[in-house]
Amino acid sequence: MLKVKPNLLPLLKKKGIIQLQLSEMTGIPQGSISRFDKNSRHESWHLFAIAKALDVMIEDLFITEEQED
Repeated sequence: MLKVKPNLLPLLKKKGIIQLQLSEMTGIPQGSISRFDKNSRHESWHLFAIAKALDVMIEDLFITEEQED
């Protein structure tokens, strides 16, 4: 089974961007960005907007791990 975990905060650190800047770049409320790594459900348009703003693939917003059943 595949386990998927959000990876936004490490990406922001790597890019040198804070949540407020990403909010301004994407139009996504800062509160939603703050909760990104805590939630298991994400708005589709948020994923596309964040990936575009950070110049990454949507897959890069997540870490996948193989997990034994």
